[in-house]
Amino acid sequence: MMQVLSIQSGATTKDCPSSGKLIVLTGPSGVGKGTLMRSLLARHPELYYSVSATTRSPRPGEIDGKDYYFISRSKFEQLVAAGEFLEWAEFAGNYYGTPREPVINQICSGKLVLLEIELEGARQIRRSFPEALSIFILPPSFSELEKRIRTRGQDSEEAIARRLRRAQDEINAADEFDIQIVNDDFETTLKSIEATLFG
Repeated sequence: MMQVLSIQSGATTKDCPSSGKLIVLTGPSGVGKGTLMRSLLARHPELYYSVSATTRSPRPGEIDGKDYYFISRSKFEQLVAAGEFLEWAEFAGNYYGTPREPVINQICSGKLVLLEIELEGARQIRRSFPEALSIFILPPSFSELEKRIRTRGQDSEEAIARRLRRAQDEINAADEFDIQIVNDDFETTLKSIEATLFG
């Protein structure tokens, strides 16, 4: 299907001639992870962004292979069974996962590799990849997060309620991460992430 998803199962960084670093960015839905990630990549083209695979439908403007690899549920399940994801999780009724081989290859070539993933996936990465640096993005307040989720205008009331319940659970897990950064002022948050990565 896509060459990036026909990958060698079980690839690791053990035999890397030079080693980069895996950076995991997570936080609740609506906290601004995607916008922060896009700005980081625009300012630092040397960073490698790992594109996730998902079974959800593309949103308007999303491009297959750039935003996500959009694949069928059965294809995703085949890849899981073959051990071809570094992490995977089900979120809001859809699967999301990180293809293993491109991440390992980029780390081995000395790159800083960024993953923007949900809490469950971040926990899997910590277990299988303890040397990864994990960053949790927090909202300034829960009411601000709710406002951001509602102003997206993409979800039904039921989906919003589900996202908010999940967001509370995710925020409660923030102290599991190496670094917590509050996304109150966008530019300040971006500079904090840059200081963490390059400082």
